[in-house]
Amino acid sequence: MGWLAVVRHGEAGPGSPDAARRLTPRGEREAAEAGRWLAARPELTGATIWASPYDRAQQTARTVAEAMHGEFETVGGVTPDDDVGALIERLTLFDTARPLIVVSHMPLVGLLTGRLTEGRSNAGVMFPTAGIALLEADVWAAGCASLKAFFSPS
Repeated sequence: MGWLAVVRHGEAGPGSPDAARRLTPRGEREAAEAGRWLAARPELTGATIWASPYDRAQQTARTVAEAMHGEFETVGGVTPDDDVGALIERLTLFDTARPLIVVSHMPLVGLLTGRLTEGRSNAGVMFPTAGIALLEADVWAAGCASLKAFFSPS
């Protein structure tokens, strides 16, 4: 069985361009809460952490990685408007023996979680800022994952 934590970045302030928006002080607190929650999950020990290149996701991933005493890598294909099908295709190549954390954005995080658990392309899940869906599956494919936990910062 493999573990995947789908994480939305913490609250971000307004700005342009979108990729340069940064976390607010509240968003920084949310990211820290998310990091503590993830670090307390033994099934995520030694997880690979992928992050969107957008500033707010980078900040969130850095906080999560610090809490988990690990590092994160910036990857393409996980920005707000990227193709969920292409990301799932990429996940099928990922070794399910190693847990994975993906730090990204709405609507991608909601669509990814919905597709993996429900199997439908229109099954989106609403995520609060710094929300986390913890999924388990034998293979990362549409409709093959179970939602094991959902975390929302206070």
